[in-house]
Amino acid sequence: MSQMIKQRNIWDLDQRRDDFEEPTIQAIRDIEEFANDVVEEATNQEPSVDSVQHYLQEIGRVSLLSAAEEIELAERIERSKAAVGRLEAEEDVSSQLRLALLRDIQDGDDARRHLIQANLRLVVSIAKKYVGRGLSLLDLIQEGNIGLMRAVEKFDYHKGNRFSTYATWWIRQAVTRSIAEQGRTIRLPVHMSESVGQVKRASERLSQVLERQPTADEIAVALGQTTERVERVLEASRRPVSLETPVGEDGEHTLGDFLQDDVQTTPSDFASRQLLRRDLADALDHLSERERRIIDLRYGLLDGQRRTLEEVGRVLGMTRERARQIEAEALRRLRAPDVGQHLRDYLE
Repeated sequence: MSQMIKQRNIWDLDQRRDDFEEPTIQAIRDIEEFANDVVEEATNQEPSVDSVQHYLQEIGRVSLLSAAEEIELAERIERSKAAVGRLEAEEDVSSQLRLALLRDIQDGDDARRHLIQANLRLVVSIAKKYVGRGLSLLDLIQEGNIGLMRAVEKFDYHKGNRFSTYATWWIRQAVTRSIAEQGRTIRLPVHMSESVGQVKRASERLSQVLERQPTADEIAVALGQTTERVERVLEASRRPVSLETPVGEDGEHTLGDFLQDDVQTTPSDFASRQLLRRDLADALDHLSERERRIIDLRYGLLDGQRRTLEEVGRVLGMTRERARQIEAEALRRLRAPDVGQHLRDYLE
């Protein structure tokens, strides 16, 4: 009888293992489905504004999480891991206990899905910063989602960090590693690859004879080709430098951080602005009507025109000092961790 129970436990555990990563895998499938509208792979163009807007609407259906909600989800995931470990370790598990453990595992799956979906906007905000470095926005989002899944599995809420702060490192690592790995190969036409080989061999022979690096003119004479032709081949043979190459002693910055992009606003920039507007509106909802009105006027959130405290006072029929006091209280509320946490991501 105990042997039958053990076999049944093993079967149930195997069944759960097969489904264990289904929530995260499904999340990626959902992203791919919506992101296919975002990036026009056939023409390798940036997505249209309308398609980005649609994508943001889809991932924006899940509300951002408070610190307490993140802890609650992390606790459920922790219980599910403990349940898996217990089913693996214990041979004789009663039917009642086995059902309870399987319920904990299923609940952990649901918590993983929720935590992932609530942070998909974080992936977009990070991925859009790397557009133009060899991968499309869709590819960057997919790589970032992989990093997000790793963060969900490794997050330790006991250390007191917000999940978005912890996940940012994993998302960036996944994106930059993918750029570095997939950006190494530049395919040359067959005839150019053969020419590169000829020039390199000629250069090596001349180096031995001249005891120095030969010039393009000398290589051209040896091969019976024009100098311009040899220079084109040498240019094609140069190894590209990755924009992710670390710069400085600490390696905190990359080469791409110092290259200016003069291109007009792209859909990825538009996506970032839309995310900022949405998160800013969520934060302003924590203010009273008068506080929000003063913030709108002071910082030009409605019409783009910033106003002085005196102008705000005249509009609202109060003194300059009273307007300053209300503004200070509103800013204090916006700086609260549960309110302004997601806005800080845009300052990085």
